[in-house]
This record gives sequence, C-alpha cells and structure tokens, in this order.
Amino acid sequence: MLKKDLLELCLLQLLAGGDKYGYEVLTPLRTAFPDTQESAIYALLRGLGKEKLTEWYMAPGGGGPNRKYYKLTPAGQARLEELRSDWRHMRDAIVSFGVE
Repeated sequence: MLKKDLLELCLLQLLAGGDKYGYEVLTPLRTAFPDTQESAIYALLRGLGKEKLTEWYMAPGGGGPNRKYYKLTPAGQARLEELRSDWRHMRDAIVSFGVE
C-alpha cells in the first residue's frame, strides 16, 4: 500500500463519517501527511469524483460564501472497504515480522 493509497484510504474514511467540505478533509490529512501538498489532496478529491467514488454539492458555509461539500457514493464505500482490507493485510504482514 503506497502513500497515495493511504491518502485515499484516510480521505474516504473521513467522508464515511459524513459530508465534509474541502478544508475539513485537508486539515487532518495535512496533519497526518505533512509533506503532502494541498494541491495533491484537492487533485485526489477531483480524481475520486471522476471515478464516481465521491460526489459534491454546494451548500451555505457558516455565514460566508457557499462551500463545496464532498460525500461518499456507494462505489466509494465499496472502495473504502477494499482499501481497509488491503490495509489490514499489510498491517498483519508487517506485524508478522515483529514490526509494531
């Protein structure tokens, strides 16, 4: 599982908790992966939309301009489950070598 897959897993996991606007996913991802550029995260969001794993909509945002909210699609939920399985397999394999 490469960094891009880990980013995708974390992003989809964030969206599994409910619809979020860009900054709501950007902040925890940048904290977890500080060497990742903001533009790469937004590119990943766009790519997930093109793959029909997420959808977006505009909604009022806290007294300011409307915000773009992202939500998980059924295909996105299936992809999340696939990535979770891949992660568990990799984690278990690494642990089998005594790495914790």
